[in-house]
Amino acid sequence: MTPNTAPVRLGIQLQPQHATYTQIRDAVLRMEDLGVDVVFNWDHFFPLSGDPDGLHFEAWTMLGAWAEQTERVEFGSLVNCNSYRNADLQADMARTLDHISAKGGDTGRFIFGTGSGWFERDYDEYGYEFGTVGSRLDDLAEALPRVKARWAKLNPAPTRDIPIMIGGKGEQKTLRLVAEHADIWHSFVGPDELAHKLEVLNRWGEKVGRDVSGITISNELPRRSLDDAYADALYDAGVRLFTLGISGPAYDDAPVRHWLAWRDRRNQDAGVRAA
Repeated sequence: MTPNTAPVRLGIQLQPQHATYTQIRDAVLRMEDLGVDVVFNWDHFFPLSGDPDGLHFEAWTMLGAWAEQTERVEFGSLVNCNSYRNADLQADMARTLDHISAKGGDTGRFIFGTGSGWFERDYDEYGYEFGTVGSRLDDLAEALPRVKARWAKLNPAPTRDIPIMIGGKGEQKTLRLVAEHADIWHSFVGPDELAHKLEVLNRWGEKVGRDVSGITISNELPRRSLDDAYADALYDAGVRLFTLGISGPAYDDAPVRHWLAWRDRRNQDAGVRAA
């Protein structure tokens, strides 16, 4: 799993709900100025909390603006819904964001976060077949090789091996996909359960013939508390990318500042530097 020597990184999910785009754009700038490592949005069409018909914006078009707006942070969706776009199109969109964010430099900064989808209202109102948990995961399994194959064909090629982040925790299908394809595994699994999930992931790695020790383990920080002990336990279990979701319209900086300070203390104590 994630080497103990890997630095802690902090990703902030700016949930694109209950805010104008000006407020979202300004929040992105603040996050980069504060020193966060990654800025995420999410791939939904309606708010997930608060007024269900409140202000909301689409993910991928927003990411194009972020690619141009930012200079240092990595960025992406936490996570893309595979159901909403053809796999080859996803690959081409990702490659384009990669190049926009490179800004003529050596490498881009886009992270291809993806998952099978779960929010039924998105499917119903936009005309996608919801299917079942299993069928959506099967669709993701079919899409991921196509994404990677398309990246190999595109001209120009991506500027780097675009990191693939897969979200979910299912042991029979999701963790197999993580073992086969992911550079980053994201979940909401607590510290007590994480060791077991990592054992399952390691077994899948053995079955598919891949060393999974280099996969970055990503997890969610508490949204309504500043619980250092919980974060410390996740760290001890192997998590190195910590994410925090904050919602509009205010996009409160206070918890971000807290977790940035915690990140820096952990890295200082471990004698490592953030990438």
